[in-house]
Amino acid sequence: MKTLFTVILLAGTLPAQLASANWRQRLAEAMPLLGHRNWILVVDSAYPLQISPGIETIDTNASQIDVLRIVMKEIDHSIQIRPEIFTDAELPFISDSDAPGASAYREQIGQLFHDYDVGNQPHEKLLDKIDEAGKTYHVLVLKTNMTIPYTSVFIRLDCKYWTEDQEKSLRLRMRGTRGE
Repeated sequence: MKTLFTVILLAGTLPAQLASANWRQRLAEAMPLLGHRNWILVVDSAYPLQISPGIETIDTNASQIDVLRIVMKEIDHSIQIRPEIFTDAELPFISDSDAPGASAYREQIGQLFHDYDVGNQPHEKLLDKIDEAGKTYHVLVLKTNMTIPYTSVFIRLDCKYWTEDQEKSLRLRMRGTRGE
């Protein structure tokens, strides 16, 4: 009986250990399947484990900047998706005296995202968006070993080969053919 209990206990901890070692592989496997309305989050270590059915959380046990670099490289090399990046509105107000390294982190993500428009919203509002998205769409959460609050990066994916302007133009043409 003791052996069976040990096997069950080890089996219960194995996926978490594998997740840390295989997060890059899981990201690579997910990339061809992801499209507009999906999300990829790169989050700090205190980010909550959400339970909406479409949310998949993986512990990377890696640096947040390293994970962000890899995620952005995967997105940039994809044929189908482009990122819409959001950070927590609280981040600019975190001081180094409250959270050592906050300024350095802001500088690093500023450099990493210098070619992108980055929006920011209150953390709670972003959590609500993720919870809602996870009810219908896949959300991949990559949890890092970051220990500075409000450093999570939320990446909503959009179609790389079809822009918002093209969509608006299409809708206008469709309305015109229906006589509206």
